[in-house]
Amino acid sequence: QVQPVESGGGLVQPGGSLRLSCTASGSIRSIYDVGWYRQAPGKQRALVARITSGGTTNYVDSVKGRFTISRDNAKNTMYLQMNSLKTESTAVYYCNALLHSVRNSPPQGSWGQGTKVTVSS
Repeated sequence: QVQPVESGGGLVQPGGSLRLSCTASGSIRSIYDVGWYRQAPGKQRALVARITSGGTTNYVDSVKGRFTISRDNAKNTMYLQMNSLKTESTAVYYCNALLHSVRNSPPQGSWGQGTKVTVSS
């Protein structure tokens, strides 16, 4: 099983933007549903956005209109475009991809290591 790798986090001012990437390298047969999650200090990890293999998206209410999840299947890469960032957006963001990489094994949900987003003035 391949572990996705997130990138793109960093320090931004309130109102700024970041684009997070999640890439699965190696031999990938299929990537199905993908979710972006975040875990703020002292809080549970929670779903932020989800995209299916067919491109259907869902968002938690608090990010609707500001965040956009997308995917580039040719690059085995998923994105989370984050606009109008708030201090409350500060968290470690994780990618979870349901992916199939081993021929005779079922698809499995695989977590990335996370990328930290800090929104502060």
